[in-house]
Amino acid sequence: MKLKSKNIKTVKRLSYVIFVVYIVVLVYFLFFSEKYGRVASDEYHYNLVPFTEIKRYFIYFDRIGFAGFMLNIVGNVVAFIPFGMFLPLLQPFHRKAIVAVADGLLFTVCIETIQLVTKVGSFDVDDIILNTLGALCGYVVFILANRIVKKK
Repeated sequence: MKLKSKNIKTVKRLSYVIFVVYIVVLVYFLFFSEKYGRVASDEYHYNLVPFTEIKRYFIYFDRIGFAGFMLNIVGNVVAFIPFGMFLPLLQPFHRKAIVAVADGLLFTVCIETIQLVTKVGSFDVDDIILNTLGALCGYVVFILANRIVKKK
């Protein structure tokens, strides 16, 4: 069964709306949510050593707990899966793997830099690694879903 042109346009419009809502929600949680410690600080907080925080979450899992681990490690990956899924869906140029990964990397570097400059949250190279991994996972989901749709 081939998708009709009208159905494709509807899917694309709906995808744009979902993507915009996703970005708004992401920005809220990354910059404004007090529940997740997004309050302005007087000091800069940053980690420039790769895998420092990731390793800490594994080593001190018993102290941090399952919820803390899930929020930081898994949450940083899962939060960027939609980014990796929707961008290639919406823009054909972003359907190349290297471009999709670069998009995730650049977007998360921008977010982390804004957090550093505004002193809201912290600049963490581990977040960049995890967010980029999430964008890559989302891209893989896009590729798999695209293959399934093309077969039908």
